[in-house]
Amino acid sequence: MSSAATTVAQSAQQSAPEPAPGAFLEHSAAAEGRTADAAHSAAAHSAAAHSAAALPAADYSGYKLVPARQPWRWVGTVLVALGVVAVAWSLATNPRWEWGVVAQWFTAQSVVNGLVETLKLTAISGALGFVLGFILALMRLSASPLLVSVSWTFSWIFRSTPLLVQMLLWYNLGYLYEKISLGLPFTDIRFFEVQTTTLISQFAAAVLGLTLNQAAYSAEIIRGGILSVDQGQLEAAAALGIPAWRRSTRIVLPQAMRAILPTAFNEIIGLVKGTSIVYVLAYSELFYTVQVIYNRTQQVLPLLLVATLWYVAITSVLSVFQYYIERHYSKGAVRNLPLTPLQKARKFFSTHAAVNLDRAKDAR
Repeated sequence: MSSAATTVAQSAQQSAPEPAPGAFLEHSAAAEGRTADAAHSAAAHSAAAHSAAALPAADYSGYKLVPARQPWRWVGTVLVALGVVAVAWSLATNPRWEWGVVAQWFTAQSVVNGLVETLKLTAISGALGFVLGFILALMRLSASPLLVSVSWTFSWIFRSTPLLVQMLLWYNLGYLYEKISLGLPFTDIRFFEVQTTTLISQFAAAVLGLTLNQAAYSAEIIRGGILSVDQGQLEAAAALGIPAWRRSTRIVLPQAMRAILPTAFNEIIGLVKGTSIVYVLAYSELFYTVQVIYNRTQQVLPLLLVATLWYVAITSVLSVFQYYIERHYSKGAVRNLPLTPLQKARKFFSTHAAVNLDRAKDAR
């Protein structure tokens, strides 16, 4: 068997063609050429690296920084500035604004009393409205069909009717029910009974109308904020054994507040201005007081300007509160809290003061 294999291998070796001498020489020349090219390239790279290491690093400290030109920004700034100056000039020079009358009535005792009543209506109706709205939102998110239906119906009715109509309806409730009583249903047992006209005064009707209207909108705001929190976080917290109360107060509520706060403050600011509709009940809030004064003095525009300035002052204070409360609840959403307006002003003046100082040194 082995002698046969040896014979076959020898015959195959003898039958294979021998390479030509010229081909061997060509192959050797190509290999030598490639080797020479590689050596030349390596030498070139080494020389370039040596020369780069020998050269000193470029010094850009003497270069002047030129800011990008923004011509259209300056054009827009100039146009807006001209508009602001024109409005300010008109307010200052037009005698029909009667700024003396505005200053006379701005801090008058009757106007201040009306302002206090406006703030009282806003505080009571806003607090009760959001508490009731929170309860309605929880009802809407519950698994009970009855609670969901009642909450949805409440929001549907009070968001579908004008606030003015609601005010007049509550003020005339005595026409529908002469007495309001508290006792056992379907029996003659009464623990408390009072005339409706005595219980539903102007103030009570105003608070009732503003509160129920505010609750209908607040319920949807709070429900939307709760639904904005990812459901997976609640599932993870439940898997870790965190109680339901802590899940709601420590996980859901802080994140939901970021979605609730902007719209909630819009509603409160709207409520401040919405208290002016109480004038139909002849309740002496700010707008009704101003109306009584200008009906007597015939100084309509200056008195309306008094009310406008007080409304602007109230909403400005609420806007400041909104900014800082939103900034507090944004801690879990951003790495660095945004600068407050005071911090921005300090940074602006410190930066520009340093730049002006450097320019003064360069000029010397």
